[in-house]
Amino acid sequence: MESQNNTLFQPISLGSIKVNNRIAMAPMTRSRTTEGDIPTPLMAEYYSQRAGAGLIITEGAPISNSARGYSMTPGIYTEEQIEGWKLSTKAVHQKNGKIFVQLWHVGRRSHSSITGEKPWAPSAIKVSDKVFGPLQEGGYGMIETEMPRAMNQNDIDTVIHDFTVAAKNAMEAGFDGVEIHGAHGYLIDQFLRTTSNQRTDAYGGSQENRMRLLLEVVKSISKSIGADKVAIRLSPFVSEGMGNEHDPEMPELTLKVLQQLQPLGLAYIHFSENISDYKKVPEEFRKDIRNVYSNPIMVCGKYVKNTAETIIEKRYADVVAFGQDFITNPDLVYRLENNLPLTQLRSDSHSTFYGGGAEGFTDYPTYQKMLEKELQY
Repeated sequence: MESQNNTLFQPISLGSIKVNNRIAMAPMTRSRTTEGDIPTPLMAEYYSQRAGAGLIITEGAPISNSARGYSMTPGIYTEEQIEGWKLSTKAVHQKNGKIFVQLWHVGRRSHSSITGEKPWAPSAIKVSDKVFGPLQEGGYGMIETEMPRAMNQNDIDTVIHDFTVAAKNAMEAGFDGVEIHGAHGYLIDQFLRTTSNQRTDAYGGSQENRMRLLLEVVKSISKSIGADKVAIRLSPFVSEGMGNEHDPEMPELTLKVLQQLQPLGLAYIHFSENISDYKKVPEEFRKDIRNVYSNPIMVCGKYVKNTAETIIEKRYADVVAFGQDFITNPDLVYRLENNLPLTQLRSDSHSTFYGGGAEGFTDYPTYQKMLEKELQY
């Protein structure tokens, strides 16, 4: 049952850590915290089950109360949250796994019923969008976002500070590093794009100005915990959270960002692709990236084993992250390496993506457990 091509299963160094294989578990919001957005023992079990991944990237962890956009997502800004996360990092490390926390500020993709205040954004521009929050009739579900307020300089300084403190908190919680969420129409991505950023100060207008917040956040965190423990996720060809408007400047701007990040020696750059409203990434763009960026690159977006192998062999990427396949296959790496069938999403799986308990979260069996159950009958 051995795979004939082992590229995916070779170790690689990502900044300060060495991972056992090139398969990462992508960040996926699951909304299963307790009151106060505190990570739980059930979450520790969920991540521990998937520790065979070369690297686990957690679901997005808001860096402050105002950064929140989905109810019951685990924060990284209070002592109780830090203590809660220690359960997950310890559980993953006990299985010889590595784990980064994704640091998250959603910007305008929120609602005051979630944060208690108007959403923050580079400009007061709203697009049609929904997030997971409290329903007027009770319970939780998808709700329409609110008109955001434009951030002032004090707000920007606060965000940079909050990202940096969150990174320090991550180190205290035992994480191997942090991934900054700069993709999917969230705050940093909102600053990058002309469709959401119509500022006239130092953070708007030119590409260099729109890149400023991203670079200041990355450099501040890198100075605080070491650049080799820092990564960032980008999605230049995805228009999620942007009212399905694609900014034609994003490819060029992204290359400029990478030129600035190259000398820092980050753990990796993570490109999210092929989700929501997207455009296919041109091969020429991948070549352009490699011309300006030689450090580790991760890609994610509906990859399967053979396409993951191919993009690594072409040297366009060094690691491939898998999302929903890790939900239903806690032993995904073992199954891919041994060419075993994957468990597919159940017909009711989407109802268990956000919120709830163990069902659809920690109750998917490994291949070995499935075999044992079959032998019992």
